[in-house]
Amino acid sequence: MIYEYENKFNKELRVDCEKCFGLCCVALYFSASEGFPVNKDAGKPCINLQSDFTCSIHESLTNKGLKGCTAYDCFGAGQKVAQVTYNGHDWRQAPESAKQMFEAFLIMRQLHEMIWYLTQAFILQTDQGIREDISSLLDSTERLTLLDVDSLLALDVTIHRTKVNILLKNTSEWVRAKMHSKKNTSLKNRNSNSQRLDYFGADLRKINLKGADLRGACLIAANLRGVDLSGADLIGADLRDADIRDADLRGSIFLTQAQLNTTKGNSHTKLPVMLVRPTYWSK
Repeated sequence: MIYEYENKFNKELRVDCEKCFGLCCVALYFSASEGFPVNKDAGKPCINLQSDFTCSIHESLTNKGLKGCTAYDCFGAGQKVAQVTYNGHDWRQAPESAKQMFEAFLIMRQLHEMIWYLTQAFILQTDQGIREDISSLLDSTERLTLLDVDSLLALDVTIHRTKVNILLKNTSEWVRAKMHSKKNTSLKNRNSNSQRLDYFGADLRKINLKGADLRGACLIAANLRGVDLSGADLIGADLRDADIRDADLRGSIFLTQAQLNTTKGNSHTKLPVMLVRPTYWSK
């Protein structure tokens, strides 16, 4: 069963831009800030999107400072909408369906993100009862991604996400409980008194982060060099420009490719098997 989910994970949840219609380059709103050079309205194609839906500056995104583009990950939602929901008919061929397609993409991305997290939870979890619950929710979420476009747009994603979050939280607490020790109390106790941990630019190299609850934490530009993050829950954590060179993230929980793409790592950074090392990291 684990092999089946891992195979689905690798096949369906990895970005395949060649099977997409440049949906992230059109559907999303960009604001002029670090990572994007100009404002772009939702539904308006990026100026670098070509007629074949490829990016004219893809090979030089990093050099041009377009961090927003290099970091983005749709969890495979783009190709699902393009090839399944719309059966290969792009928004240029049918401009009357463009707005609807872009809205469907935004919903599909949320569903694929949930499948990403649930797949990780299933692999991590050993309690058979909870595993069955995760498997059931995985199957129902997958069925939602196969809905026709009208049904997809009518979907209440928030209600479904609430069910997913309960299982993710239970799995996180179970994994982290195995990592906790008497010496590992600093972040755990502080997080119980705060909704969001703020470690902007903090040097965390001397803090035991094994099994830490870093959900939603602000770790922008934090120094995590050489840190062991085994069992640390990173769901929703802001890791932009965090230094994870030489760090060990193999056993971290709920880390996504999009988060990883915003960090500063190197060839010695140890990653979960489901994630890909960014090509622009240092050696």
